[in-house]
Amino acid sequence: MKNTIIKYGAIFTLLLVWSFNMAAQRAEIGLRLMPTYSNLAVKTSSGGSVKGEAVLGFGVGALLGFNFTNQVGIQGEVIYNTISQKYKELDIERKIKLTYVNIPVLFSLNTGKTNVINLNIVAGPQIGISVGSKITTTGGDVAQPNAVLSVKKGDLGFAYGVGLDFSLSPSHHSRLSIGYRGVTGLFDISDNSRTITTDSYYLLDRTHIKTNAVYIGLSQLF
Repeated sequence: MKNTIIKYGAIFTLLLVWSFNMAAQRAEIGLRLMPTYSNLAVKTSSGGSVKGEAVLGFGVGALLGFNFTNQVGIQGEVIYNTISQKYKELDIERKIKLTYVNIPVLFSLNTGKTNVINLNIVAGPQIGISVGSKITTTGGDVAQPNAVLSVKKGDLGFAYGVGLDFSLSPSHHSRLSIGYRGVTGLFDISDNSRTITTDSYYLLDRTHIKTNAVYIGLSQLF
């Protein structure tokens, strides 16, 4: 009887430990720093278009993930992101700055979430919420029409990327992550519904956001 109790007690303990380890692999939270380059086509005062010089933007965010298995999972992120573009027209230099809160929901495939090194591929939709836009103009001795920067409040894009996770602890639950993230906008972000004067023009016209970013971050499996 005593041996039976010990045997079942040992089995129960092993199952409890196994269940805890399985649960510990499921949830994930993390923080990321994400410098971003953008690609925007802008209009000139003469009605033409020009692709500006990419300027490094700033991105920072948090993620919450759930891993169905050690290889398959899903993650949601909230990223505060600035998109910057600079271009010249005659003797005028303009710098565009768009600010978004982006919310991607990504399906992830992993070589092994709790491995010492994990290679992951992610893809999924991204909702963008515009929280600010600004244009800075310098130079200009010759009078030109006034450029108007106007964007829609929301955007929808397709996000994709690849990354590496490195274990920072013996349990492999604390991770350092580095990787690449691209986003292709699916809709025109320009808003040409505002009333403008005859000596003004819209800077953006049929413009889709396209960004490329690298990221570094820390995450914890629970």
